[in-house]
Amino acid sequence: MKISTKGQYSLKAMVELAAEPGKEPVSISQLAQATGVTERYLEQLLPKLRSAGLIESTRGAQGGYRLLRTPEAISVGDVLRAAEGDLIPVDCVLTNEKACDREELCVVKYVWKRVMDSINEAVDAISLAELVHMRKPQTDISKKGEE
Repeated sequence: MKISTKGQYSLKAMVELAAEPGKEPVSISQLAQATGVTERYLEQLLPKLRSAGLIESTRGAQGGYRLLRTPEAISVGDVLRAAEGDLIPVDCVLTNEKACDREELCVVKYVWKRVMDSINEAVDAISLAELVHMRKPQTDISKKGEE
């Protein structure tokens, strides 16, 4: 299973927002500068995070994005599922419908189910707060662009 750039860049953006909890909204240009992700690409990613209830947006000159929950309450899994959809290695593990003609003979589905469960357990166990604590100190992104 490979996480796409949508998932990777969404996670980068969320870590930056998590570093600024409770502060003024962070503009898309500030997020772009802090993450190295283009504004145009962020404009495609952020609505999915907003729809998932992870962030809110504020319009206007002082507008931008901020977390809806504390960094401790948002897991890496929450972000990746918002950006990527279900984290599954193969489609047949999530359906009760017959995925293929040989499904009742397939013991390999058991492997994919365990892989899926392990991946989800791992990403759900890591909070944004943990990632913020692990990152190298940076300047306050709400101040970037004002220099």
